[in-house]
Amino acid sequence: MESVDSQRKVPNGEGKLTQSPGGTNDVSQPPLQTDGKPTSTIAPSTSSSLSSSSSSVPMTVQIPHANQLARQSSLPLSPQPLSPDPVHDLPVELLQAGWRKFWSRREQREYYFNKNTNESLWDMPQLTHSPHQDLLTDPLGISGPGPSPLPNNHDLRLSRPSIDIPPQQVGEKRRASFESQNSPTKRPAFTYSPFWNFEIPTNCVIFERVPCSQPPPLPEIEQMRAQLVARLRQHCQELCHTREGIDAPVESFNRWLLERKVCDKGIDSMLPSACAREVSPSMYREIMNDIPVKLVKPKYSGDARKQLFKYAEAAKKMIETRNASSDSRKVVKWNVEDTFTWLRKQQNASYEDYLERLAHLKRQCQPHIMEAAKSSVEGICSKIYNMSCESVRKLHDRHWQILKEHNINEPAPLPNPPNPRKVLCYSVQMMVPCPHHPQVEMLQEKELHLLKYNGEVLKLNSSHFYKLEQLYKLHCRDDQRFENFLSRVWCLLRRYQTLFGLSENEGSGLQGALPISVFECLHRVFGVTFECFASPLNCYYRQYCSAFSDTDGYFGSRGPILNFHPVVGSFEANPPFCEELMESMVDHFENLLMESQEPLSFIVFIPEWRDPPTEALIRLESSRFKRKQVVLSAYEHEYRNGFQHVSSKDDANFKSLHGTVVIFLQNDAGFAKWGPTPEKVKELLLSAKPKDTV
Repeated sequence: MESVDSQRKVPNGEGKLTQSPGGTNDVSQPPLQTDGKPTSTIAPSTSSSLSSSSSSVPMTVQIPHANQLARQSSLPLSPQPLSPDPVHDLPVELLQAGWRKFWSRREQREYYFNKNTNESLWDMPQLTHSPHQDLLTDPLGISGPGPSPLPNNHDLRLSRPSIDIPPQQVGEKRRASFESQNSPTKRPAFTYSPFWNFEIPTNCVIFERVPCSQPPPLPEIEQMRAQLVARLRQHCQELCHTREGIDAPVESFNRWLLERKVCDKGIDSMLPSACAREVSPSMYREIMNDIPVKLVKPKYSGDARKQLFKYAEAAKKMIETRNASSDSRKVVKWNVEDTFTWLRKQQNASYEDYLERLAHLKRQCQPHIMEAAKSSVEGICSKIYNMSCESVRKLHDRHWQILKEHNINEPAPLPNPPNPRKVLCYSVQMMVPCPHHPQVEMLQEKELHLLKYNGEVLKLNSSHFYKLEQLYKLHCRDDQRFENFLSRVWCLLRRYQTLFGLSENEGSGLQGALPISVFECLHRVFGVTFECFASPLNCYYRQYCSAFSDTDGYFGSRGPILNFHPVVGSFEANPPFCEELMESMVDHFENLLMESQEPLSFIVFIPEWRDPPTEALIRLESSRFKRKQVVLSAYEHEYRNGFQHVSSKDDANFKSLHGTVVIFLQNDAGFAKWGPTPEKVKELLLSAKPKDTV
């Protein structure tokens, strides 16, 4: 028998865990004998009685039945090889309490494992119980006097690291496999990590929904998608440079992807292909904001003077070369000449004077410049969208070509269930079967795992690799042997790297998360068990919504939040800073709160942008479901790095450069259950403080 030190499995099917569609675990029944009755305590081996008998007395040895021999061959090694069942060779009380005896091949000694508590000991456990406890009818003491072993909603252990709860010490604890120097192939069993907690059960209830009809992710398709998206990014940069003389706004393409998916009804999970309007408001606004020249906040008065002069020159040149009205030309030229005159007279103006003059010039000229550049910028947005539609068509055709080679045809979408039941939320289930994935190589360098496919290597911190392993084990239904695990991790990393962008630090803001102390406080104080905007790489709870159903569903995602309709639960929402997405989020939450009469709560973290205020912030502050609003001041709270899955531990957190508004949206039942009392809010504010200021 292989040692169970790292895998924590019970041989012979004892205590085997099976997962239900809702993500819960059911304990399978004990193995049956040939007569159909459950296996009971078996008498000790007859070898001792044989050895104690006189040699002169003839002895007949009974040959075991063939079924018994087959069963013995599957048992673990035992110091009593002639014992019919060494696993159950224990007193009745210990067997009923869940204890079994096994043989450690590594240590060459017996050990004892409890299938009910997953505890393992070297010495035989001593069963302690109440004198009033009936071991035959109530072996665990559930019905007897004393506290109930089941945790309640106020159990603080649910939100504390498991290392804070020492298990009951009975005898010497067995060493973990990674403590042994004789087993170099075994690695630590990461059952818990300080930056996630998958032991928290969900309180989210949804209606049953149909499986996802998207094709399963494949490494070849993800590599193809990355190439097509890179071409789109490059083409956007070239169009902005050649038509408007500016660089594409920083991360505007990333925000374009987010904004387009709010209204897109297409078939691809990343690229838009079926939007009502070709022109993206997000991309149009950001390009216009950088015309005729990109403005940045200057550090010194000399920089402010240069920027004012540069803007005036660019505005004059643009209005002369574009098809603008005569009135627009006159207004822009007059303001530019007035600015030049002011600059010649004011040689030693202050920093504030330059900024005020620049704001005045932009206020006067920008409407006329936007009118002159409108058709050109709309053409850029339309061109990018049409190229995206063509890319989606290529991806779809190639994807299904590969699947048809494996005799997998595109199915018709399933109708919604006529009478859906309310169930605990479960991860996205894929409808289309998955072929066997091509091989992905894995290498390990210090604290990094390297996954290589077709010459492309993607990196991941080892701790996050083990995190994905746990999520996959908890949620994946079609790959119990982990045959496709490495290729699905590669697809996941490739998808998010494609979303982040090409530059070194691009895209980190899309995946910024709250610090662990805040997540722990949200669960303990407000009952939060679910993240509305997360990914398998940065989630804290095992229940979350994310951008991609296909790649993330195998790791526990419930799909995009705008397609998720809970009726009960307490949620945390920290959206990416895309204005259109945040506005749609507010509308979605208010609709859910209006429709449900059961406890429902959303705690929203949104940037405090008030110059001018965003539409999402205005709607949140005026919502009839708002119960409380607090502000986390700039530099006095933290976020987790959006690249935490590849960054060092020292760079995990960073201080926020802007304030964050925390708004509680709750219906009446949610307010009664998870209402933000002053004491609870104070605890939340304290948990958000950086460590160096606490």
